[in-house]
Amino acid sequence: MRLHPVDLTIIVAYLAGVVLLGWYFSRKQNDLRGYFLSDHDVPWWALAASIVATETSVVTFISVPAFAYAANARGEGGNFTFLQLAAGYMVGRVVIVALFIPLYFRGELFTVYQILDRRFGGSVKRVAASLFIITRSLSDGVRLYATAIPLVALTGWADWKSILVIGAVMIVFTYLGGITAVIWIEVIQLIIYNVGAIVAGLVLLNLIHGGWSEVVSVGGDAGKFQLLDLSANIARSYTFWAGVIGGAFLTTSTHGTDQYMVQRYLCSSSARQAAKALLASGAIVFAQFVGFLMIGVMLFVFYGRYRTLPPDISADRVFSHFIVNELPTGLIGLVIAAMLAAAMSSSLNALASTSITDFYKPLFARHRSEAHYVRVSRVITAVWGAVQIAAALYVIGKDRRIVDTVLSIASFTNGPILGLFFLGTLTRRVRETGALAGVITGIAVMVWVWVRLDVSWQWYVLIGSSVTFVVGYATSLLFDRPPVTEPYEI
Repeated sequence: MRLHPVDLTIIVAYLAGVVLLGWYFSRKQNDLRGYFLSDHDVPWWALAASIVATETSVVTFISVPAFAYAANARGEGGNFTFLQLAAGYMVGRVVIVALFIPLYFRGELFTVYQILDRRFGGSVKRVAASLFIITRSLSDGVRLYATAIPLVALTGWADWKSILVIGAVMIVFTYLGGITAVIWIEVIQLIIYNVGAIVAGLVLLNLIHGGWSEVVSVGGDAGKFQLLDLSANIARSYTFWAGVIGGAFLTTSTHGTDQYMVQRYLCSSSARQAAKALLASGAIVFAQFVGFLMIGVMLFVFYGRYRTLPPDISADRVFSHFIVNELPTGLIGLVIAAMLAAAMSSSLNALASTSITDFYKPLFARHRSEAHYVRVSRVITAVWGAVQIAAALYVIGKDRRIVDTVLSIASFTNGPILGLFFLGTLTRRVRETGALAGVITGIAVMVWVWVRLDVSWQWYVLIGSSVTFVVGYATSLLFDRPPVTEPYEI
């Protein structure tokens, strides 16, 4: 399909606008406090929007509709059972507000892993920071690949060309504007991609002759509105138990111990403002999931009754196929810009802050100027952008539902990291030896679970955090002497 000049203009204008905003915010990035923390002056509502944009991204835009559109090869999905996981996300937010957010505002932090340094020492901090860097680079590489799908469908470009274009824009605006540019661009992105989704949904509904009543009737007969799956099979994802319990642990780790998300709270003026932003984001995210799942049901009805899909179109590409083949000129550009907006939630600044604060500055360059640190941070931003592009290129052609891939990668190492924070928060006896033994064992167990057991990724965080906590505490009882004075409480 050839891209109409009107649609091309809209898309190019959006991408150019993102780069210009990055340049605009670059004028204030003179020190690490500004580049990584936005001087703690971001309002709570902007942080809430940023959290939502960070959490949902393009995976929500194309892969959540795909979840409702059709079940995967294991028979998971094809309905609304994804919302069980979203319910777990809400539970996890409450735990974070009660347990972790007060810790972030005991002194100024640049990364969440500095808390582990205060409690256990630099070795534990660097292990956790390394796990974050590896996991985030891989999972966001998959997200970058997902972003390229609609651009490929629209332009006819090869996957790799689309990945390079989107990746380059992401690197440039993050390189220039730091976390301030990332947050405010995400606020704009949230508005754009929700408007785009609503417009696409309304057009889709209008093309279904029976309208809403037909969607409800056909979808209901096909079991599309099933909400609960009470199966106790731990190999099965998106059950009530895996969703609520596993989802709560997953969110507690991703939103409570992952620098990508915690960095946004650190940009607020107080713990109360951060808590307000996090809880508000949960309600918005849940509503978004409902909307995108409904689009998946409408796609099921539309392509089941009114159109025939090409045989090579996978579930993850159905919504993109609809956009480029059914939307009128102008709206195509708007919705593609919305999908690109959903993808531009950059983790590169979080990766740079971790690299600088937890590795470069304490190990190699303790007493350099702020200008030096900002220059190095920008170089590291570009390096991690290249790594994510490489990960996206590697994923091309892999046959797996994208949302599962992204979340399973995140779940793999977030469990041991969460276990470290539980050891620091819920115990006083455990010291560095116990913490290291716990996290190393937790990682080893997760590798074994990944390779040898048929267990849903939704249980990974619970397993990893539990093993880390139990082994860390037991090791401390055997080998660590109780501290003479009270340890730093994180």
